[in-house]
Amino acid sequence: MGFSCGLVGLPNAGKSTLFNALANASARVESYPFCTLEANVGSIAVPDDRLDRLAAMFPSKKKVPTHLDFIDIAGLVEHANEGEGMGSQFLAEIRAVDAILHVVRCFEDPNVAHVTGTLDPRRDIAIVETELLLKDLETLSRAGKHLHLETKGPDRLAPARAAAWDALVDHVARGLPVRSAHIDHLIEDRVREASPLTAKPHLFVANVGDEGENGFSADVESAARERGTEVIAIRGRLEAEIVEATATQEERSMFLAEFGLSETSLGPLIRAGYRLLHLVTFFTVEGPEVRAWTVREGMTAPQAGARIHSDFADRFVLAEVMDLPLLIAAGSEKTLRESGKIRRAGRDYAVRDGDVIHFICS
Repeated sequence: MGFSCGLVGLPNAGKSTLFNALANASARVESYPFCTLEANVGSIAVPDDRLDRLAAMFPSKKKVPTHLDFIDIAGLVEHANEGEGMGSQFLAEIRAVDAILHVVRCFEDPNVAHVTGTLDPRRDIAIVETELLLKDLETLSRAGKHLHLETKGPDRLAPARAAAWDALVDHVARGLPVRSAHIDHLIEDRVREASPLTAKPHLFVANVGDEGENGFSADVESAARERGTEVIAIRGRLEAEIVEATATQEERSMFLAEFGLSETSLGPLIRAGYRLLHLVTFFTVEGPEVRAWTVREGMTAPQAGARIHSDFADRFVLAEVMDLPLLIAAGSEKTLRESGKIRRAGRDYAVRDGDVIHFICS
């Protein structure tokens, strides 16, 4: 599995419907709580017109897009941190993802029960956030006991480490997510090991009705601004029905245009996921493939090469880096090379979004 985004929210918020719209998948969708008892995973090809243009230069090669994993995690309810509604299993599944997409119900439908009986996005957001915080408080408090035991040993840094951990626990106990805390360098590794749920980057997905954005989604936008994150509004049921009813992209575009949509939510959501996780895409044209790869922003050339083959990092000699627009304008790699516009980069080179790279290894 590559980089993953978990769809999290209350039961019947529309997570599975959204998952089907995104992944063109067959996750079960029903109108009662807990119909999703196990996480559904969809590895979704990232649409990228840059890859399309690059592949057109090498028609004999196979085009291989990069992927982002979306995971439909069953609905959380109040007291999930205590195991309510199979909460312990679901919270463990959230711990495994890289980012959280918090799906909030913003549509009214008498045929789809709301777990609390009424629709109130701010309250629904608070329920999910509280459960994640309470689980983190339990996890961090348990780990803190071990850190305090270490203060009885010979490690001179143990008291400072325990104090820093106590400060973090206090931060969470005050209802604040780990992502907003200052993490002392003494406990950075321990925090990574604990993998607190509220440390994960997150954004909101407002699941609106067929008519589009409304007062409920405006509440979610307000909540997102308060938390310094993004919100993507999606007509989940409409998009799922369009995906199910169409066989080609041309048909899909025609149906979307009827509702004033230029594209499905897949594009905006993937772009938001890339921003959230600070991801960039580079390309390779080696062998029989023209391929896109996803890495974290700031990753060096040897580290990026290791995504292709694990021993590239150790065997790395240099990288030949081409600017994609210049390559396309030149019409061929040979022409670009003859013009002297292929750069040679060493071990410290940070891969940039859109680079086309040849890795030269020993």
